[in-house]
Amino acid sequence: MNTNLSIRMAVEEDAEEILSIYSPYVINTAITFEYEAPSAAEFSKRIKNILKKYPYIVALEEKCIVGFAYASVFRERPAYNRAAETSIYLRQDCRGRGLGKKMYLALGDILKCQNVINLNAGIAYTTVEDVHLDNTSMVFHEHLGYSKVAHFTKCGYKFGKWYDVIWMEKMLGEHSETPAQFIPISEIQS
Repeated sequence: MNTNLSIRMAVEEDAEEILSIYSPYVINTAITFEYEAPSAAEFSKRIKNILKKYPYIVALEEKCIVGFAYASVFRERPAYNRAAETSIYLRQDCRGRGLGKKMYLALGDILKCQNVINLNAGIAYTTVEDVHLDNTSMVFHEHLGYSKVAHFTKCGYKFGKWYDVIWMEKMLGEHSETPAQFIPISEIQS
C-alpha cells in the first residue's frame, strides 16, 4: 500500500478528475448501469447534492485523484436515516493495491460520526463472468465485513445482457433502543 496516499473531502471542482475515473466504468463495464457518462457539470451537481448530507471523499497520490467514495441516502423517509448506501470507484490502474480498503474505512469513520449504523451497497452481479462484469466488487465488500442480504435477478440490462444486483450490508455499531440522531456532514465539517 502506498504511504503517500491522502484522503480529503471532495469539492465540486474535482468533478472533471473524478469523472475521468468514473467514465471507463460506464463505457466499458456493467459495474454501473448508466449507459452514458455524465457531463462534468452533471457530476459537479451530484457531488454538491451528496455533500449536503453525506461524505464524498477522494484519495490522492501526488496531488492526483486516484479514487473516490461516497455515501448517499439509502431511502428517503426519516426512519432510514441511520442507514446509508456506499459507493467506491478507483482509477483502473490503481485497483488491487489496498486503496479501496483505506478509503472505505475512512468513509466508515466519517459515517460513524454522523450516527449512521447500517452501510448498504448495491452491487452488479453476474452468475457468468464476462468482459463487462466479474464479481470483484462483491469479494471486495466481503473482505470489508459486508454480508449479502438480497439478490435481485436480471434487473439491469447493459451490453445486450441481463445482470443481477445484490445488496450487501455492514453494521458500524449496535442498534440501541434510543439511537442518536443523524448528523448531516455539513454540521460535522469545520
